[in-house]
Amino acid sequence: MAQKGDQLLQRPLYVFDLPEEILSTITLKNQPTRPVQETPPKIPTPTRETSETPDTEGGSPAKAASCNLCGLSFPNVSEQRNHVRSDLHGYNLKQKIKGLKPVGEADFEKLIGDLDESISGSESSESDEDEEEDGTKPKESTLSALLKKQAKISNPEFDEFASTKKQRGSGKPPLLWFTSPSLPENMSLGIYRAIFSDIEQEEEGHMVDTLRRKQLSPKLPPKVKLEGGVPLPNTDIGPHYFLCIIGGGHFAAMIVALTPKKGKSHTGADERSATVIAHKTFHRYTTRRKQGGSQSANDNSKGAAHSAGSSLRRYNEAALTSEVRDLLKDWKSLIDTADLLFIRASGTTGRRTLFGPYEGQVLRNNDARNRGFPFSTRRATQKELMRAFVELTRVKQSTIDEATLAALNAPPPAETRSTPTPAKPPKPSPPKPTKEEEAALLHTTQLTSLIKRSKIPALLSYLKSNAIAPTFTFSPPNHHTPTPLHLAASLNSAPVVLALLTKGGADPTRLSDDARTPFALAGDRATRDAFRIARAELGEDAFAWDEASVPGPLSRAEVEARDERERAEKAGEEKAEAERRKAETERLRRETEGEEERRREKRVGKGKALGGGASAMLQKTGAERREEDGRGLGVEARARLERERRARAAEERMRRG
Repeated sequence: MAQKGDQLLQRPLYVFDLPEEILSTITLKNQPTRPVQETPPKIPTPTRETSETPDTEGGSPAKAASCNLCGLSFPNVSEQRNHVRSDLHGYNLKQKIKGLKPVGEADFEKLIGDLDESISGSESSESDEDEEEDGTKPKESTLSALLKKQAKISNPEFDEFASTKKQRGSGKPPLLWFTSPSLPENMSLGIYRAIFSDIEQEEEGHMVDTLRRKQLSPKLPPKVKLEGGVPLPNTDIGPHYFLCIIGGGHFAAMIVALTPKKGKSHTGADERSATVIAHKTFHRYTTRRKQGGSQSANDNSKGAAHSAGSSLRRYNEAALTSEVRDLLKDWKSLIDTADLLFIRASGTTGRRTLFGPYEGQVLRNNDARNRGFPFSTRRATQKELMRAFVELTRVKQSTIDEATLAALNAPPPAETRSTPTPAKPPKPSPPKPTKEEEAALLHTTQLTSLIKRSKIPALLSYLKSNAIAPTFTFSPPNHHTPTPLHLAASLNSAPVVLALLTKGGADPTRLSDDARTPFALAGDRATRDAFRIARAELGEDAFAWDEASVPGPLSRAEVEARDERERAEKAGEEKAEAERRKAETERLRRETEGEEERRREKRVGKGKALGGGASAMLQKTGAERREEDGRGLGVEARARLERERRARAAEERMRRG
């Protein structure tokens, strides 16, 4: 049956699509209730005018002077009254209130035998009325000390200040727990109480039938419009939920169909997923950065601020409210037909945005479908809403040992309640490692450190002096690098690999837990060459090199010749590249000089140069001379120079004319 249960739990269970094997056998477990601790009532202490059995003139003293609760009789009424004020009678009254049997004098003496103080009930009642002159509280009575001691035994969390602590209400737990013989032993299934309507929750006896009626067969998702995400007219989307979170300027809402959508996963197995009918998110800057709270809350408490940021936040609050209400209006048909409405609105502003009141209001506070999320939620996003929907509709799994739980919750027998709680047995200490295990741990630490630092002489000396076998394995075992050779190869330490193979006697054919040889862990060519050099020096008979995946042997001379050849080829390539770059640079220089020469000739004419030689300066135009003269001058100096130049030009024209 356990194997069958494991098959049923291979994929997460969806509340509205449970396997038939579970549905046919599921039953509701007894739901635990939250206990309410109440302050015990005071023990009634009769006064002289009032007694359990009045002394009548015609009655018999033996019949009148008795206590039916404690099963005692007294020679006269005076002793009976003293008994009513005693700790024994008060304790039996407590026992009667709890529904337990009263105790006799001998048993009561045993119960109070371990107490340090023994004060009679009459003394206690008197000390309650008259406090000591120095202001100290009166001593504790024997009865109260006994009751507190028994309370500590039955409930370890009880203390003498428990009566002053504020006790929480007896609200119902958020999860309903079910069980089924089709599941593994002690396995329970939890379903959130919030997904049931108020009427369904009141009839817990029919909760299993209600759960069976909620089952939905998978079908194709309904067709929706591309814009707005709302279904096409006359489209039956079936049962659906509305989910909404608003707070801190963030808003997210979603309509999710409860009917599972059936498809195929990449492995070919059936896969169920939810169908999102519509979703929308908004975000506006409404929260005062580094100060917290919305702008409207700050205005209400301190008065309206007049900064640019406050004006922007007020505008964004109004815009967010308008956007949210317009969206709710567009989704009104979907919200009105939703089975349940899961809403989380943090702050007065968020609740006012959703619930108004305002004209055309869609959500209402008194709607019986309203639900809060019975768990914590994060920032309002579409991803968070989908996570909340999955959390609401996914069946929880819990394995509890019912026998142990019942033993913990059962009250101890009356005769053993006065005995102190036995101390918890000490936790067993871990077994002490043997000498061989301690030596292996020490060798592992030392070898690992030497290999990581590439201390080859010290490594070989340590292996020889401690007579460590070539088959040594690290302790605790390492699944990827179980031997020193594996570790050196994974670190790409070629000299250490060669030393371990040629001088340390390491075995290259050893496999790790993931079936990899040391050669397979080598990450560069130098480390792989170390294995091939060791194969050449040790010979083919030393190890099964082919099983170790080591390629053909390679001598040191061959490795050096190959490296020298590669260095020469690399140097030749670098020289050719340098010559190519030099030629390219020269070509670009000549092209640049030719281009500049053509620009000069186009500007001043071919061969018109001052002086002789290729380095003679060409004549400059008037604009170039003016630019050169004004270079470095301020704006006013340059304007003055320009006026003088124009005046000289005008004088020259007048002289010529």
